[in-house]
This record gives sequence, C-alpha cells and structure tokens, in this order.
Amino acid sequence: MLFKLQKSGIRLLIGAAIAFFVLNLILGLHRYYSFYATFDQGIFNQVFWNNLHGRFFQSSLSSSLSTNVVHSGEIPEVYYHRLGQHFTPALLLWLPIYALFPSPATLTILQVTFVTAAGLVLYVLARQYLTPAIAAMITASFYAANAVLGPTQSNFHDISQIPLFVFGLLLAMEKRWWWLFWLLALLTLAVREDSGIVLFGVGFYLIASRRYSRIGLAVCALSFGYMLVLTNAIMPLFSQDISRRFMLERFGQYADGSEASTLDIIWGMVSNPWRLVVELFTPFFGTIKYLIGQWLPLAFVPAVAPASWAIAGFPLLKLFLGQGQSVLAINIRYAMTVVPGLFYGAILWWSRHPRKFKPAFRRFWVICICLSLFFSFTSSTSSLNRSFYFLLPDSFNPWVYVSLPQQWHHVRQMRSLLAQIPANASVAATTYIVPHLSSRREILRWPMFQLRNDAREVIEMEYVIVDLWQLQQYQAAFEEERQLLQTSITIIDQLTNNQQYGILDLQDGVILMQRGIASQPYAITAWLTLRQQILKSKV
Repeated sequence: MLFKLQKSGIRLLIGAAIAFFVLNLILGLHRYYSFYATFDQGIFNQVFWNNLHGRFFQSSLSSSLSTNVVHSGEIPEVYYHRLGQHFTPALLLWLPIYALFPSPATLTILQVTFVTAAGLVLYVLARQYLTPAIAAMITASFYAANAVLGPTQSNFHDISQIPLFVFGLLLAMEKRWWWLFWLLALLTLAVREDSGIVLFGVGFYLIASRRYSRIGLAVCALSFGYMLVLTNAIMPLFSQDISRRFMLERFGQYADGSEASTLDIIWGMVSNPWRLVVELFTPFFGTIKYLIGQWLPLAFVPAVAPASWAIAGFPLLKLFLGQGQSVLAINIRYAMTVVPGLFYGAILWWSRHPRKFKPAFRRFWVICICLSLFFSFTSSTSSLNRSFYFLLPDSFNPWVYVSLPQQWHHVRQMRSLLAQIPANASVAATTYIVPHLSSRREILRWPMFQLRNDAREVIEMEYVIVDLWQLQQYQAAFEEERQLLQTSITIIDQLTNNQQYGILDLQDGVILMQRGIASQPYAITAWLTLRQQILKSKV
C-alpha cells in the first residue's frame, strides 16, 4: 500500500508539472500573439531590450508612469531609469537568455518556467518531511492555486521569481547549505524593493521556532535594513517616484503631505495604532474572502499552521494595510508573495499530522483543488489577464465577448499595419499593441505621443497606431475603454486637421498615422466612415 501511494505521488507530481507548464505556456503565448498582452509586458520587454543595448533599466514606457509625468505634467524621457520605481536587478540574471531570443514572448516563457521550476523545488522541499504522496499533493495544490495561476497567466512580472528563490532558500536551510541560503537571500532581495518583506518573514520564523535564531536575526536585520536604505537613499537617486507616487498610492492614508518615505509611513502606522487596526480588518468580508482564496488549494491547512502565519504574515500585513483594489485581488502578482510562506507552513503541519492523510481528507483536498482551478478559470476574464477571453465573455450584461475567429481575423489585419512601421522608428500605440512594438528606444502608450529623446529634445512620435476596434468591443461594459475611444477620436481629428499627421492606412478599425505626410485618400474615407459609425454607436 505504501509503495502504491509513493508511486501515485510521483505520477501526480510529473503530471501536474507537465500540465501546468504546457497549458500555461500555450495560454500565455496565445495571449501574447493574439494581442491580449498589455502594457506591463511592453515595459519589461523594453527594459530587457535596453539592458541588452547597454542602457540599463531605462524605459520611455516606465517614464510615462513616473511622478514627473503623472503629477508634474512633464514629458516622458527615453533615458528615464525604472530603478526609481522598482529596484529589480535580479532581472539581469535572465539577460543572456533574452539575448539569444530577444522577444516579448521570451518573457512569457521565462515566467512559466520560473513558476513550474518553483513547484518542483517545492516538491523536493516537502520531501524533506513528507511521503511522496503528500508532497505531490502539496505541489499539485501549488500548481492549482489561484494566487499562482492568475499571476502566471498575466503579463511578465518580477514577482514571478519569488516562489523559486524562496522555496530554494528554505530547501537550502533544511539541507544546511548556508552558502546557497545566503545567495538566494540576496537574490530574493534583488527581485524588487519590497521583496525583503517576504525574507523578513523567513527570518521571523527562524527566530520564533528557535531553529536558527541567530541566522533569523541576521535575516531580519539584512532584509529590514536593505529595504530602508534602498527606498530612502538609493532609489531616490534615480527618481522621486517611491516617495511622491508609490508610497502615497499604497499607504497614503498613514501620511500627510504630497510625499512620504518608508520611514514616514512606518511612523504614521506606529503613531496611530487605531487607524492601523481599522485598515488591517477592512474591508472585513473582502479580507476573509482573500484568506479563503489563499488557503483553499491546501484544504485550509495554512489557517491552522503556525509557520504559515509566521512567514506569510508579513506579506499579508503589507497587503492588508495598503489601499486600492489590487491589494485584495488574488489573481494578480502581489498575491504570489504570500504563497511561499503558506506552503512551507503546510509542509511543517503535515509533518506533525501525517495520519490525517486519510481517504476522506484526500477527497476533500481534491475538491478544494478543483474549486481553486474553477475560480482561477472564472477570474481569468479580468482585464489584467483575459487569457480565456475566447471561452468566457468579459461581461454578461451588457454582453461583451470576442470570439477566437474574430480576434485572429483582427490580428491578421493589424499585422499588415505593423509591418509598415520601421524597426527603429518612434511610435505611439494603444495598450494591446505596445508589447509587440516595445523592442525599440522610443515608444509611448497612446494617447501620449511626445517624449524627450537622447538629445534632450521634445519630439513627436513618427508613427501612431490606434486599435479603435478593440476599444469598440469593450466600451459598452468598461469605462476606461469608453473614455479612451472618445479621446482617441478627438485627438485623431486634431492631428489630421492641423496636418501634424496623415493617415497612412486603416484596416479593421486600426488606424496607422505618420507624422508630416498627407493622408491617403482611401484612408481618409475609411476613417470618416469609421468615425461616423463610432459616434452613432455612442448615441
């Protein structure tokens, strides 16, 4: 019987890993090639592309989100360093791979590979304590978790490295490979400026469990000190985004004024504990729903696992104490920071209660995994993901649905326009087109079309490409698309009427304009027809 369970555990592990890798790779690449990857995919690809050309962590796309542009109304810059927004030196690890295959699609492959590999490391980590059957179930739970599937199917993001590094760090701790432990601790810190919170949780666990108290103290001191020095001294050297934008957007309720450092936010929390408690538990039902979503694939074991609370508690605190809708969204990247602590805690809990792995509980666990998969599937219609856009409508009332034949017909028409844009030309494009054009120095997201180039001169983009068809499909249910559609019509009219730009081509609701040329007669006729159609549909 024991041999049978072990053999079935290995089969489950291999099957789950292969299924996760293949399905997520297919869905991710399909999402990209069918033009459903969005702005962040373009940002990271441009960062990689600039890194490859020696302009490390520069990005005109990131510049368009900087506080100088958003709050001060300045012009985006091609030489803007993204390290002022997010400090992500760990991305340089993957630059040699990107150099071999320089494409936004490479980032999708990397992300799926990171997460698949993290699951395999998790299995080896679980095997330090558990039988193959339980270890395989935990790994299957990881691959089925909404907090794993959602972020994996979305745009490339730096946090996708966290599970791999932290599971590796915990395995190194179990094996007492301290050189690897400290290497992975440094790599975890290098993922982004706030990843030290995850590492701090590991240090706190080592202290609280009394396993390696001195190492735990060192980990806590390293992670906390690193975050303070980085956010207060190093990142401001690149830009003021951390104090004027990101701290205020996420934790502005704890500060006064137009800017705040991490020290200001910490003091604001400490000096007003009542507000801290209120933020921690509100919205109450939203917080409970989030915790249930995180616990579900593990059959709620982390809820009663002390180690899960010790390690994952700090990333959870960061989310619960923040503001904004994204902090409690389980299908986006921030949720992934909570995952390593929950799963390691579940491993330790099962090591103390192996006899509870009975047929009845196994059936309950399988039901929980299936429910997690179901909720992951239904939440994929989020505007941040839409990997299953061709299976589920984005909205039922009003009805918004784009079929697979519709989208691929649209893609074919759009590619004929993209082929007319030179590889080194400056360009402004709508969100879903940005990733496909982001391997260049000068690119902006429409409706922006002016930036400051390397000569410090303000220029207008040579080409503008706007997917009005996509905006038309989603305007009925989504305010952002509706507003952008109307704004686009107004700006296109202005640019063509004053002859700044001419319409070079228009195919299937996608308009391509070029600076300083006369509009093609057939393109003008097509534009006026499309414009009238859009205005009528508004009425």
